Amino acid sequence: MNRFFTENNWRFIDQSLSMLTRSPLESFAMDDTLCHVTGHGESSPVIRTWVHNESVVLGIQDHRLPHIEEGMQLLRDAGYEPIVRNSGGLAVVLDPGVLNISLVFKEKEPTSIDTAFGYMVDFVKALFPQLAEKIEAYEIVGSYCPGTYDLSINGKKFAGISQRRMQKGIAVQIYLCIEGNGGKRAELIRDFYEVGLQGKETKFTYPTVVPSVMASMQELTGTSITVAEVNMRIQRLLLEWDAKTSLLSLQDSELTLYAHYLERIFKRNASLLKR
Repeated sequence: MNRFFTENNWRFIDQSLSMLTRSPLESFAMDDTLCHVTGHGESSPVIRTWVHNESVVLGIQDHRLPHIEEGMQLLRDAGYEPIVRNSGGLAVVLDPGVLNISLVFKEKEPTSIDTAFGYMVDFVKALFPQLAEKIEAYEIVGSYCPGTYDLSINGKKFAGISQRRMQKGIAVQIYLCIEGNGGKRAELIRDFYEVGLQGKETKFTYPTVVPSVMASMQELTGTSITVAEVNMRIQRLLLEWDAKTSLLSLQDSELTLYAHYLERIFKRNASLLKR
């Protein structure tokens, strides 16, 4: 296993249940807070798990769609709340069948973007050792939020990775489609872009989503694997590494920082949605 994991003492924050009914904006504020405290050496590296009810997290480019209001209304009509995140990338679906994982750590020495992404790829392969040789990292054309570090098995994407850097901290975030139908999630985003574009040409090229190239881990493995089970695998993995793991929630000083970042993110999201 990558020495990055075995040589660090990890702080594990499980918000797979406590964040369910809260806005994903709160998770982004949480990762900004953890970036700050790890970057300043005030916290050990963090592994955080988080799950939210039906939401679609939009990127800045998504918000520039010519018919974005109609696109967002389509999402709301389907039972998904749209928000705009504070980092790059494009639209992704969150729901109780999607497990999100954040690795947050201090950049002690120059760490390339590819190296940081590689940590998450290694981590996912460690979570699914029986599938490690089948998991590939490359862009899946036709997926939503396509990128170089899409994770797939046999050409079907089940995860996407993003990265945020601030205050000398690095947060690498992944969404893992564990349960349900990956193609159905992709259909929602396909329809969002169709309504948001309505055939108009734009300077930015939005993805042409092909639902058949996306799947969940349940579909790919033919098992009934659950978000809760994968969350437990993370805790067992930390034990296998003999890592000194702490289960600390936010401390008082961190809560003050969190309130600051949360207010900033909510204000930014509100200003974007007013367009």
